[in-house]
Amino acid sequence: MSLSVSRRLAAVTALAVAGLFASAAPAALAAPTAVAAAPTPPDIPLANVKAHLSQLSTIAANNGGNRAHGRAGYKASVDYVKAKLDAAGFTTTLQTFTSSGATGYNLIADWPGGDPNSVLMAGSHLDSVTSGAGINDNGSGSAAVLETALAVSRAGLQPTKHLRFGWWGAEELGLIGSKYYVNNLPAAEKAKISGYLNFDMIGSPNPGYFVYDDDPTIEQTFKNYYAGLGIPTEIETEGDGRSDHAPFKSAGIPVGGLFSGADYTKTAAQAQKWGGTSGQSFDRCYHSSCDNTANINDTALDRNADAVAYAIWNLGAATPVPPGPSFENTTDVTIPDSPAAAVTSPITVSGVTGNAPATTKVDVNIVHTYRGDLVVDLLAPDGTVYNLHNRSGGSADNLVQSYTVNASSEVANGVWKLRVKDSAAQDVGYINSWKITF
Repeated sequence: MSLSVSRRLAAVTALAVAGLFASAAPAALAAPTAVAAAPTPPDIPLANVKAHLSQLSTIAANNGGNRAHGRAGYKASVDYVKAKLDAAGFTTTLQTFTSSGATGYNLIADWPGGDPNSVLMAGSHLDSVTSGAGINDNGSGSAAVLETALAVSRAGLQPTKHLRFGWWGAEELGLIGSKYYVNNLPAAEKAKISGYLNFDMIGSPNPGYFVYDDDPTIEQTFKNYYAGLGIPTEIETEGDGRSDHAPFKSAGIPVGGLFSGADYTKTAAQAQKWGGTSGQSFDRCYHSSCDNTANINDTALDRNADAVAYAIWNLGAATPVPPGPSFENTTDVTIPDSPAAAVTSPITVSGVTGNAPATTKVDVNIVHTYRGDLVVDLLAPDGTVYNLHNRSGGSADNLVQSYTVNASSEVANGVWKLRVKDSAAQDVGYINSWKITF
């Protein structure tokens, strides 16, 4: 992570789809149409990510102790990553630029297939500062992005969007490599990038779990992942403008990402919810020679690497949201424990011509400690019931799903309701938000 600092305006949040769920329960007048599940995001093996970090550490040790721009250790790092990607079937491009009198390199890797006019990109900076091997900053992000790309290859993924991965040079000198890449993209190519995901310092030894709040859909995708683990997140502020998402954001491209903290101090409240040591920085070896393989929290690295894959699979490979207007209710509604009555959350729809489509989409975000207790229905304005979820999912927490409903017999305008009932005792939760798209 580079040293320049800026601050982001407050962002809005919006529900994003974490996965797709098939349901075929009967309804009074119509039944939800089953929707095919998106490919399941893989578990990224921590051992594989750490093996890449070990290689980067060895590269630094063999090249003057660092992997900085203009030094032999950086070029050797690029060569290592490129060889892995070439062997996995990616089309790689080595982009050169000049900074501080030295040649720099960006590595771009494209996965065949997907919509060339809708590109989902993930990236990280590969260079270190001159004072150390840069294993957390930013071997951690680089290794996780690399292993996710290799997981795409292992899965033979056929994404909806075209997937592209990038490893940036000279970030520590002021985002030089990523600025060069973005500034040299023709306007038509910039317009094709539907989102850029940035991963810079994701294995800090005294970690926090921070999510960028730039694009609401990308932000919610990461929040959904952590909600599924029962881990609270905070909005990332320490790295604002200091990493490679900034040039993409300046170009009008939606951005998001993850961060586990640098030299800011962990508070007592943060230590209470995340563990670790309050009163100490998230990474005491930030930009120091001790940023080596011992400067990694395995749990944070493992969780964040899995989150990289979760985002790539869901944002890149999931069935796209059908076109049409969306309406959302983000007001929390408490779900009382059984045997209480069901609760509802209303959405008033107006301005939509005619009936709802056969592909009406309902996105549900319910926080609950036992989703196997829940019965969830969509109520049309005329009272027709469409069952979405009927006590499935066992003891897993939370219900963050997307459903496609054939509501073509319903007039679109009117008050639609999400109805939720807790059908067994001892577990509680609330409707966090829901959205209907026509």
